[in-house]
Amino acid sequence: MSKHNTPGWIDIQVNGFAGVDYCSAATPGDEIARSVHVIWSTGVTRFFPTVITGTAEDMSGAIANLAKTKAAFRQEGRAMAGFHIEGPHISPDDGPRGAHPQHCVRPPDIEELKRWIDISNGAIKLITIAPEWPGATAYIEAAVKADIVISIGHTGANSQQIADAVSAGATMSTHLGNGAHAILPRNNNYIWDQLGEDRLAASFIVDGFHLSPAFLRTALRAKQLERCMLITDAVMPAGCAPGPYKLGEVEVELHEDGHVTLRGQQRLAGAALRMDRAIENVMRTASLTLGQATALASTNPARICRIPNHADKVEFTFDEATQSITVERVWMDGEQVH
Repeated sequence: MSKHNTPGWIDIQVNGFAGVDYCSAATPGDEIARSVHVIWSTGVTRFFPTVITGTAEDMSGAIANLAKTKAAFRQEGRAMAGFHIEGPHISPDDGPRGAHPQHCVRPPDIEELKRWIDISNGAIKLITIAPEWPGATAYIEAAVKADIVISIGHTGANSQQIADAVSAGATMSTHLGNGAHAILPRNNNYIWDQLGEDRLAASFIVDGFHLSPAFLRTALRAKQLERCMLITDAVMPAGCAPGPYKLGEVEVELHEDGHVTLRGQQRLAGAALRMDRAIENVMRTASLTLGQATALASTNPARICRIPNHADKVEFTFDEATQSITVERVWMDGEQVH
């Protein structure tokens, strides 16, 4: 057992946590603040609350609610380093769409983007988009001009569409290897196109359910570690007891083994992952060192998503024999928050 400290961990994709849904406009601010304290206990000091595909009204309401909470709570608001909008400009197809509601999927709309920026008080920092939509290139250019990181995800794009998105300013792939068709051409497909594009960084959900060990190891080698980061893709049931839950209008179930699916189906619907467990999992699965694994959760996302340097630190013990992490103390802006 050894003691370590690293820069605070960063999670750029958190749809909810500890029974709190960030995608609902009705979620009380004090509940969001409570969930931030639970997130701190996992070693994460900064995160992007993530709003997924919904109606224009529902998404705007959720963004406004997050912005109101960010402004109202001093410490907890600072932990919300920006907002990630995942959708609604994604593929409508089964597979790439994932668990996002199909009837809410719609084309890129620069006017809607401007409304998001306005109601968020400029807090939109990351948008996931499928670049095969007509108008996607102009949308990406407008978002990048507004200092928003654009990530490719939930897509069925062809090689040229991905290349055009990168030329327009896309710099990331969202949970690469997930949100995809069950069957793909073996050589020419959007996963290979993104793996082979050195201008794209990539995020990965390493929970033991979303990715096979062989794919994870191969993807990390292809992208190279400096272009990789861990995300939890946590949803509201994360940190809760197994059972049925509802994410907005979507009914899901948290199973005993820790994976989350659409209720009555096998399709994954986010995750119940914690960042400390993700770091353990990537060490065990991909034979990374502790330093390599923690970089995927700290300095890499900070650089890739342009999150400013802070006096954030997580102190933890590490059991070398079991590769297990126990978070002990957490500081944000030099203040102890856990």
